[in-house]
Formats: sequence, C-alpha cells, structure tokens
Amino acid sequence: MKYITIPIAALFLLTGCDNTQPPATNSLPEVGIVTLVSQPVAVTSQLIGRTAATLSAEVRPQVGGIIQQRLFNEGDTVKAGQKLYQIDPSSYRAAYDEAAAALKQAQSLVQADCQKAQRYAQLVKDDGVSRQDAEDAKATCAQDKASVESKKAALESARINLNWTTVTAPISGRIGISSVTPGALVTAQQETALATIRGLENMYVDLTRTSADLLRLRKQALSSNSNTLSVSLILEDGSAYSEKGRLALTEVAVDESTGSVTLRAVFPNPRQELLPGMFVRAKVDEGIMDDAILAPQQGVTRDAKGNATALVVNAGNKVEQRTVQTGDAYGDKWLVLSGLKAGDKLIVEGTDKVAAGQEVKAEEIQASGGNA
Repeated sequence: MKYITIPIAALFLLTGCDNTQPPATNSLPEVGIVTLVSQPVAVTSQLIGRTAATLSAEVRPQVGGIIQQRLFNEGDTVKAGQKLYQIDPSSYRAAYDEAAAALKQAQSLVQADCQKAQRYAQLVKDDGVSRQDAEDAKATCAQDKASVESKKAALESARINLNWTTVTAPISGRIGISSVTPGALVTAQQETALATIRGLENMYVDLTRTSADLLRLRKQALSSNSNTLSVSLILEDGSAYSEKGRLALTEVAVDESTGSVTLRAVFPNPRQELLPGMFVRAKVDEGIMDDAILAPQQGVTRDAKGNATALVVNAGNKVEQRTVQTGDAYGDKWLVLSGLKAGDKLIVEGTDKVAAGQEVKAEEIQASGGNA
C-alpha cells in the first residue's frame, strides 16, 4: 500500500483558506404594524341592572273585620275595581242603617220645626206670639237643618265603610300571592299587605353607571342618531330580549356610598317575559363618535400597575411607548380614548422582540375589520 505525503506547510495553507468568513451585517428587527385611522363609531355602554314594574300597588284593607271570601286566583290578571276580598259587612251595614234612620229623624224635625218658625214669623207681626218665641223657633229650625247636614255626613261615612268591606283592585295588573285566607282577621290600614298587584305591560329597568363614566361620555360630545339612547337587554339565561327600550330618565344625584348614578329605561313587555326583580345586562346606544380610534387588542398591553400601554413606530422608524386610555371593546378592538391618534403606526406583531427607542423595520399588515 502506498501513502501520499503532503507537506506540512501545505496543510497550514489549506487551513488558513477555510477560516476566511464574510463580514457580519446587523439586521433590524421586523415588526408588523397597523396604521390607525379615525372613523365614526356607535358608542355603546354595557351596564347591569334589575327590572321593576312600572305600576305596583299593595292591597290593604281600609276597615277591620273577618275575611269571608277571597274572590280571585293568585297569579291572575285583574282589572282596576275588580272585587278581591269580602270582609264581613254585618256591623257596617247596621251602622249604615242606623245613620240612615238618624238622617230621616233629623229631616222630619226640620220639617216640623221650620214650619213652626214660619207660622211664628207671621204671628209676631200681629203680636200673636212674643218676639222671643219667634226667634227661638227660627233658631231651632236652623239647628235642625245643621243636624240634617251632620247626619248626611255620618250616613256617607257609614256608606264608605260598608263599601270598603269589599276590597277591590286599585290598579290593573297581575296579582301575586295572598297573605290571608278566609277566616282571617284584618285591621284597617294594617302593615301587612293582603296581596300585591303589579302592572307588567311595560317594565322599568334600573341601570347603574359610575359618575366618572357619565362625565366622560358628556365630554365626548357625541352626535345623535335614530338609535341614540335606545337600550337592548340580555336576560339571565344569556338570551337577547326581543323588544328594545329607551332611557326615560337619569337620576339627578350621585349615590354617595357607591359613586354611581341610576338610569331608568322603559321596555314594552307584551308577552310578560320580564318579571320584577330580574337581573339583566343592558347595552345602551349613547350616540356616534365621529372621529373614533379603534386599536387592535393585540397591540395594547397592560403593565404591572394595570395601565394600558402600546408601542408605535415613529417617523424615524424607532419604537415609542405610549400610555393609552381605552373604553369599551368592539369585537377584537379597543376604543381608544387617549394616547393614540389617526396615522399612528401601532405595533401588533413582534412586540416581544423590541423595546422603546430601538430602530425597527416596520411592515404593514391587514387588520381585521379593515383598520389597516
């Protein structure tokens, strides 16, 4: 076997050729950006609240006595004036009859005494009776007439009490559970209601909003449209309520304990799906923000204190950090209240590879919703 001998100098020469490398170049980190644009946005607020009946009346007896009958079924729809309970009327009917008899007696005295006074008035002219007797007869007639008026008032009071033995519905609506049964003793204007009637054709929804949020919305000078101040509901089971409501009023004072303001919306309730006391979530259409900025959520982060921050690429292709104030979410975007403006190049990809002050290579990407 033959071996090929290579000079040692030649090996050193070959090794020197292999270690030759091209000079390294420093490449800029690449980031994906979205150029923000202003656009009209319908501003909505997500609020929570509870339903309440627009009409509600507690049924209480106006006279005392024993309940003889309950004249309705619990849960029924009742009409104003409909009979609900019958209280034993015996003693009230007797009082009415007594008052009626007293009135008749007083009226008969008026007839007799006033005729006597008229006769004495004629006789006194001819000295047939003394002037004193004529004056006494006239005074007796006047007293009898006053007594008649008093007896009429007593009769009317007895009639009212007798009528109150039939307890009627003060309003129309759905009546709830009865707190008494036949045989129960009730008293006039007692603290415990016999039943409660609620009008359910329309419903209130009382919503709460912080006073700071209310001030912010007023400063935005939103323009209005046909849907401004309309309200839609999400029910407790997550389904959407089919009817839309409108804000009726805003409380004129702030709750000192919570710093919140109550808003009241009115909703039609034709199928009586809404019941008093239900917990709901509401979306209120506040108006149109003509020059709104919507920023992709992936471009907005939170620092350790919970403040929202964003990275943008400035005109010198360097990264700037901005403190951002955000509003509600619109799909996958935040409504920006401050910190970003139209034309800013928001970094949405590669934020973990760059830092403020670093020069970068920015590449425009297409954001969902056409915000690129």
